[in-house]
Amino acid sequence: MKFTLKEKLQGDEPLIGTMLTLPSTEVAEIVSSLGYDWVFIDAEHSALDVSQIGLLLQSLAPGCSGVVRVPASDEAWIKRVLDLGVEGIIVPNVKTAAEAKRVVEMCHYPPSGTRSVGIARAHTYGLAFGRYMKTANDDLMVIIQLEHHEAFENIDEILQVPGFDAVFIGPYDYSASVGKTGQVEDEEVQREIARINEKCRRKKIPAGIFGMNARAVKEYMLQGYMLITAGIDFLFLKEAAEETLRTLRKRSY
Repeated sequence: MKFTLKEKLQGDEPLIGTMLTLPSTEVAEIVSSLGYDWVFIDAEHSALDVSQIGLLLQSLAPGCSGVVRVPASDEAWIKRVLDLGVEGIIVPNVKTAAEAKRVVEMCHYPPSGTRSVGIARAHTYGLAFGRYMKTANDDLMVIIQLEHHEAFENIDEILQVPGFDAVFIGPYDYSASVGKTGQVEDEEVQREIARINEKCRRKKIPAGIFGMNARAVKEYMLQGYMLITAGIDFLFLKEAAEETLRTLRKRSY
């Protein structure tokens, strides 16, 4: 039996993913074949367009789920990405309960939402249209990203909104919003992030977070974060290339 990413999220083990930003189907195929639970395809801080995202999704190995972060809470972007057949969508910079409610509506078909109806890859180009329409609202994982001090201030109201499945915390943008850009290890920044995670845990809402490497996310995993994103495709390439060159320059191999 195949379980959706949303169903897997109800388990006891964190789901480990990594970020894709390059328009390379080969990179997507390699990374997704390594055993990651999911890949975070980032359309917010990359040059990826919708057609390139579609090709990345088609390249993923079986068992590795594709989740796309759209550039903004924009209806046109959201519906086009959903029609690609993603298992989950991340909408960045949600700051208020009203914005969270609007995101949920844009991601769900009527009567519970306002998503428009088309025929695309998600519907197997029409071959599975009826089946997809019956299950899409239940199967799709809607993730709101909280990454601004205003969102942190409004956390209690945001968590009252029904219909989203997880919260993804953006530590870097949050640090910037409080005048400490990039200082994600700062005591105040970490204290506020921990506060948001604890409120999510009390509401039984899974929380996710990003770290530049495995070391950066280890502590978050111990704190109960369930959606883990570690590393970025181009950083893996850069670090491996740097290490190879450094080793060869030493001439001590």
